[in-house]
Amino acid sequence: MIDLSLAEIADITGGRPHDIPDPSVRISGPVVIDSRKVEAGSLFAAFDGEHVDGHDYAERAVAAGAAAVLAARPVGVPAVVVPDVEKALGALARAVVERLGTDVVALTGSAGKTSTKDLIAQVLQAHAPTVWTPGSLNNEIGLPLTALQATAETRHLVLEMGARGIGHIAYLTGLTPPRIGLVLNVGTAHIGEFGGREQIAQAKGELVEALPAASEGGVAVLNADDPLVRAMAGRTKARTVLFGEAEDADVRATEVRMTPGGQPSFTLHTPAGCSDVTLRLYGEHHVSNALAAAAVAHVLGMSASEIATALSGAGTLSRWRMEVTERADGVTIVNDAYNANPESMRAALRALAAMGGAARANGGRTWAVLGPMAELGDASLAEHDAVGRLAVRLNVSKLVAVGGREASWLQLGAYNEGSWGEESVVVSDAQAAVDLLRSELRPGDVVLVKASRSIGLERVALALLEREGEVADR
Repeated sequence: MIDLSLAEIADITGGRPHDIPDPSVRISGPVVIDSRKVEAGSLFAAFDGEHVDGHDYAERAVAAGAAAVLAARPVGVPAVVVPDVEKALGALARAVVERLGTDVVALTGSAGKTSTKDLIAQVLQAHAPTVWTPGSLNNEIGLPLTALQATAETRHLVLEMGARGIGHIAYLTGLTPPRIGLVLNVGTAHIGEFGGREQIAQAKGELVEALPAASEGGVAVLNADDPLVRAMAGRTKARTVLFGEAEDADVRATEVRMTPGGQPSFTLHTPAGCSDVTLRLYGEHHVSNALAAAAVAHVLGMSASEIATALSGAGTLSRWRMEVTERADGVTIVNDAYNANPESMRAALRALAAMGGAARANGGRTWAVLGPMAELGDASLAEHDAVGRLAVRLNVSKLVAVGGREASWLQLGAYNEGSWGEESVVVSDAQAAVDLLRSELRPGDVVLVKASRSIGLERVALALLEREGEVADR
């Protein structure tokens, strides 16, 4: 965080100093909302959450080294007391970003946001100092916390923006106004809350509407292969850069192919030249993600060869997204259990099928351990049925559907597509899936684990890897 005094913070946030002997004391550490992450000189933001009230931890935070607390009420230790901590945090983030003058890159989409954000971060980091959203902290609290990690040396700030309704992205862009806005796709994630893909497109397009005009450096990076995203060019005054496999895309891929292990390679084309890319990531869907990252990097001045080199060296930064681990006995676990929607579920199954080619050559099998996809509303039955059908079409060896009603819909789709015998099975919970897999896995098998985050199906993957103690960034 840029160096600010408590008096300046009070002025920015509309707060008042309380129990502060010296308002000129400066915040030199990070802004945190967890008292366990306090460092010397931190500002501890006390949120009154659903289960925990951060104000109760104010004294602990100051004892651990925090210079002060951002609070909604006096807490008995040095504090800047504000009417609303969330809004104050946002105001502070905006003030810091404006003072720094860093390039803000914001991205959104129904699927692939976090994976693409991680690719952009790694490519831009090879170009200049970069700060990016950790994990999936893409909401009204996570975004300003990320922005406040920027320093005077930060050249690029990469921010993932999520939305659960109309107006959410507009609010986030008001906290940290972007110069470059990237829209990946419009799918069916949260369709039960939005009501339809057109409403999702309306919400995602708020990002390009917030961009400055082309004459002021604004750039909208849009997916040429998604008609609803391509149409957003008419909603912005910014310059438009298209990415994808379409022939008219400014940044595109040709000669897309898969390695025997399921990793894509392609020739990257940009207005500045061409270069070959082989990704370390698994699944053909990452080609689109990589092109999105390449388009952003091109806008920021990187050459095709620089982009290709960075993309080819990039890995996964956020946990439980196509995280591939081979056990000592030759069983491969693909932990993609952080979240799921119909688009990402299909992409993961296709990646499993691609990896299965090498597995079958060595006598192995492919296993899809799938749980419910949440927030699909009236489309839930049809979408789960479709995923079950796809597993059969892709010749997945065995489908293990975990949970209740949705699991039965997954199996129904597999059955209707021609599954027979024990090719598909429904189990009650994660432990039952673990018990089944432990009894039946053999060397060479590849196991995909995927479901919506609320289901906690990562427990299956972690148990199979004997890493049950791990937790993910939320």
